Amino acid sequence: MLVAVLIPGSVLHAQAGMKVDSALVTTVRAREVAFAATMKDRDVTAFESFLDDGAVFFSGTTALRGKTAIVGAWRRFFEGPAPFSWAPDLVEVVPAGDLALSSGPVLDPDGKQIGRFNSVWRRDVKGVWRVVIDRGDPPPPKPL
Repeated sequence: MLVAVLIPGSVLHAQAGMKVDSALVTTVRAREVAFAATMKDRDVTAFESFLDDGAVFFSGTTALRGKTAIVGAWRRFFEGPAPFSWAPDLVEVVPAGDLALSSGPVLDPDGKQIGRFNSVWRRDVKGVWRVVIDRGDPPPPKPL
């Protein structure tokens, strides 16, 4: 009987502690949309401003570490027409409110999905969300 009383209380406490401020989700989504707009606007300087100094971007199995390396590798994507675009369809923020995940499709210029991005965001001491980890993957296989 005592276990039955303790378990529901523990579950309620865990659920209450897991509540996430929806305003944080909205803020991270807006940051991701603005980050994606840097590609559309062809603005590599603005792109860089969204990156944490210690960010890690994966290109295949290779990790690009730090703003300088990431911008150096991505600069080519900002030359000429935009080779791709992206938009979040999933945003989750951890209950502590300092880390978030955004994910969504990566589209070619014709609107065909060519991949999926996954970005981890961290809120800095000034309250600004910056990308700390980014990884793109090919699109999921179509069901048989």
